[in-house]
Amino acid sequence: MDSSRGQNGIQSLLAAEQEAQQIVNAARNAKLARLKQAKEEAEKEVAEFRAQMEADYQRKLTETSGDSGANVKRLEKETDAKIQHLKTEAERISGDVVGMLLKHVTTVRY
Repeated sequence: MDSSRGQNGIQSLLAAEQEAQQIVNAARNAKLARLKQAKEEAEKEVAEFRAQMEADYQRKLTETSGDSGANVKRLEKETDAKIQHLKTEAERISGDVVGMLLKHVTTVRY
């Protein structure tokens, strides 16, 4: 009877070891599945974040290029105003300049 009891003890230990191995394998597989799911969720979040950042960048790029057109118009106005000012000043002093030039050209020094 001791021999059969020893065999039963060994058999029950082997069965318990196999059951423990199955539990460990199931836990390992569950952990791998959770890690895979977490990785997929993280990749999805990264893709959404990247898309949001790209959209913000494109929006800002559009806004600044729109401002560029406004800047060009503003600079054209300023340039036209400066050109007009220079023309006005040239007309105002052109008579004096012509007179000064004629005086120096027609004056003879000995």
